[in-house]
Amino acid sequence: MDFVKNSPGSYRRFGYGQPLSVFLTTETNAVIGELTQRSSFDVDQTQVAAWRVSIDCLRRCLAPWASEGHLFLEFEVPRLGRRIDAVLVLRHVVFVIEFKVGAKTFLAQDIDQVVDYALDLKHFHEASHDVLVAPILIATEARAGAIEAAVDAAIPKLLFPMCCTRDTLEMGIGFALLLVDGDPVDANAWVRGRYKPTPTIVEAAMALYARHDVADISRSEAANLGQTSGFINRVISQARDQGRKAICFVTGVPGAGKTLVGLDVATQSTSAEAELHAVYLSGNGPLVQVLQEALSRDRVRREREQGLTLGIGEARRQVRSFIQSVHHFRDDGLADEVPPIDHVAIFDEAQRAWNREQTASFMRRKRGQLEFDISEPEFLISCLERHPDWAVVVCLVGTGQEINTGEAGIAEWLSSVERSFPEWDVYVSPELGQGDETVSRLKAQVRARKKLHEAPALHLATSVRSFRSERYSEFVNRLLDLDVGGASALLDEATARFPLRVTRDFAAARRWLRARARGSERYGIVASSAAQRLKPHAIDVRVKIDPVHWFLAGKNDTRSSYYLEDVATEFQVQGLELDWTCVVWDADLRHAGDEWAHHSFKGTRWERIRKDERQSYLLNAYRVLLTRARQGTIIVVPPGDATDPTRLPAFYDPVYEYLRAVGVETLDGSRFESENA
Repeated sequence: MDFVKNSPGSYRRFGYGQPLSVFLTTETNAVIGELTQRSSFDVDQTQVAAWRVSIDCLRRCLAPWASEGHLFLEFEVPRLGRRIDAVLVLRHVVFVIEFKVGAKTFLAQDIDQVVDYALDLKHFHEASHDVLVAPILIATEARAGAIEAAVDAAIPKLLFPMCCTRDTLEMGIGFALLLVDGDPVDANAWVRGRYKPTPTIVEAAMALYARHDVADISRSEAANLGQTSGFINRVISQARDQGRKAICFVTGVPGAGKTLVGLDVATQSTSAEAELHAVYLSGNGPLVQVLQEALSRDRVRREREQGLTLGIGEARRQVRSFIQSVHHFRDDGLADEVPPIDHVAIFDEAQRAWNREQTASFMRRKRGQLEFDISEPEFLISCLERHPDWAVVVCLVGTGQEINTGEAGIAEWLSSVERSFPEWDVYVSPELGQGDETVSRLKAQVRARKKLHEAPALHLATSVRSFRSERYSEFVNRLLDLDVGGASALLDEATARFPLRVTRDFAAARRWLRARARGSERYGIVASSAAQRLKPHAIDVRVKIDPVHWFLAGKNDTRSSYYLEDVATEFQVQGLELDWTCVVWDADLRHAGDEWAHHSFKGTRWERIRKDERQSYLLNAYRVLLTRARQGTIIVVPPGDATDPTRLPAFYDPVYEYLRAVGVETLDGSRFESENA
């Protein structure tokens, strides 16, 4: 069988790849030479020495299968921004092999690393979905110990990680080959298999900042991210070439990749000297903090891997040049009337910008601007209007995600253009404003002036956050709409690969999360900011978390989400995500027959929320919480306490019964069966 040859223009994901028969008869220096030639980073002597140890180990241990296997070295995983040391395709098994040269012990983070690689192939590499994947960690200086090969029952055709030494690698491979039968894997077809990743927003930001293309890190058939980014880039080029100003609205369901599109556009240029300099702006403080810190740390790591030194302070300064708080951008615009350095500004979660009343109040109280009397959208557009030649504003718009007082929604952006910037071209998707009379009316007014341009590419219709279920966000919407029939009809499809459970037991929920997660998959507890009566369960939403530690710290850090102690609210998690979530449902949102009863806790008792706007905020808070997970969710509805008037079982039982009536399974796998079922 001829070995894989890349077609012209195709992308090769590995540094070296040959049949074992060729690898075993090729000089080590020749293999290293090819790896060096194809490396995307500068290769130093430390890397060469590590390659030599790894190659010599593989050469010795793989000799028994010389006539049948294929080996790939430095196999790239763009979603993670890393490279797998070795991938061995042998008979019916794909082995993911990670070397720790010089290591004397098997560290937990190293085991997580090789499991992450295996999970990435299993979840996102199409040709690996139905084959046995076996992760192996090799600590080259560790003492040989017992090797166990076992199938992970939670993930089809994935083995638990095996820890081997240079002396036991051959044995570990042999065990895996004997453990489960299967059809032989065609290495040519396997390596050509489509890679369809769905990165977390942090992973995506790091990959884009490292100059990966958005097409490399997204499922193109699940979300037209590349088309959307391409359309916006054409609008930007046209505005620059024709000396025009334009505003684009990118809409989409929760988790569809709007932020990813914004980051892709922003990372096209990250230097002040670049002609198309763009800045990504968000009023979501936790999102900005987490992205800035994650990108800074990753930049330092990538520089270190290339033998270079970059201080974390300098890395942070560079990152802040294109990811900024919208409030800092606004304050700069207040302090100086010159045009900003950026001709392109991307506003994430644009629907959360403040209305005129909220902005004017803040400016009077906090900035001493007594005469300020315009909305945040109007002021932000005015900053870009200062450019004498051209400018583009990109608004990333989530639906059903307004969660705070004074959020203007998308209508205020259109009103601002109509009122103060009539010469700006407006680009929208046909979906913008569906079901919203105000937005529809404003679109009609812009259309009448021949300034409206509709483009389907500006709408992202499919959630890619829950990569296990493209319809889970739709299920959540029906659940919160109290559409029992619609939610029940969607449940099986939405949760076929996305486990959804409900329980009354906090301890059981924590055990479920820990048992489900693999590798470094992140899990945590989330709750509504109005969930004020969870303190008896050691959950106090009034204690503010540090989002950087909660989202980025490791399993041994008590401040991280992994510890399942600190809880995040909708304000800390909106725009971000975890792999597995525990959503705690308090008595702030109660099921009352054919409606929701909205409450806030004041002093010593719950009070009914009467204002429609505040009711909407609370319902949207639960929408945000229920759609934060990528892989699965468990909902905890506390049992209540008959002796505590603020936590009566009557507050909680109807919610639990409603979830069961829809069909949500309990931890023992049972579903509700009523007399009418």
